[in-house]
Amino acid sequence: MKGPLFYSKILLFGEYGIIRDSKGLSIPYNFYNGALKKSESPSAEAIASNASLKRFADYLQTLENEKTNLVSFDLQSLKNDIETGMYFDSSIPQGYGVGSSGALVAAIYDKYAHNKITVLENLTREKLLQLKNIFSQMESFFHGKSSGLDPLNSYLSIPILINSKDHIEATGIPNQSFDGKAAVFLLDSGIIGETAPMINIFMENLKDKGFRTMLKNQFVKYTDACVENFLGGDMKSLFINTKKLSSVVLNHFKPMIPEQFHEIWQRGIETNDYYLKLCGSGGGGYILGFTEDLERAKASLKDYKLEVVYQF
Repeated sequence: MKGPLFYSKILLFGEYGIIRDSKGLSIPYNFYNGALKKSESPSAEAIASNASLKRFADYLQTLENEKTNLVSFDLQSLKNDIETGMYFDSSIPQGYGVGSSGALVAAIYDKYAHNKITVLENLTREKLLQLKNIFSQMESFFHGKSSGLDPLNSYLSIPILINSKDHIEATGIPNQSFDGKAAVFLLDSGIIGETAPMINIFMENLKDKGFRTMLKNQFVKYTDACVENFLGGDMKSLFINTKKLSSVVLNHFKPMIPEQFHEIWQRGIETNDYYLKLCGSGGGGYILGFTEDLERAKASLKDYKLEVVYQF
């Protein structure tokens, strides 16, 4: 048995902001993927994944009982498959902000949900919100509070524009240009980030009036501008606003940035060689970078491995 592939995602803009109704833009990242599988001779990872799926199936049973109108699954088939060794075979790194649990949630929904909404339908706003709500409840098993966006992106494999909590839509993004000088890249921090503690720090900070004001007047403002600039193809404004956003994150989201990256974060802002921002909740994993000149950014960050996500 081998199920269809579900891909990783990158939230280009909107991390933390979407909790406070900022815009967001999430794109599939096909470099990593995962699929449900069975194997005659499972590895240690497969056995651990199988045990995790067993707990997830119990959680889904509870979810179905408590939220009868939300979603129902063929739980018997799911449990039988788990009993006979099914696991999630994934190249998506965990704790890296690229949606490892999202791809798993998408795969389970795709295979076991009754009356599932499919990518082939006319995806109205209502259907997208319904899917997002289902995925939010499913993914909460993995890290407490989930927006449902990661599984949604993985399931549909199309870019998603978040206008606000209740207004999401599938969108097109400007075409890549592989000979373009400008790029979005990933920088590997070499540290595994934990989502839940980072979200807790953010929620704690929200109790502070000054922090809330900064979010609204700076963080959300620049995030929204970046989304609009990117989708509108206004790259000159995009870099101006990404620089402002990078600076706000360095000043107000320090706990989410691994300490050894504070200096190179600042250096990017000072030299304009690149601008860094959080990828997912931060605390480790990948850091997202934007540059107007990829070769210059590579030279400036020569001690680090850059993975190019998008060139324009």
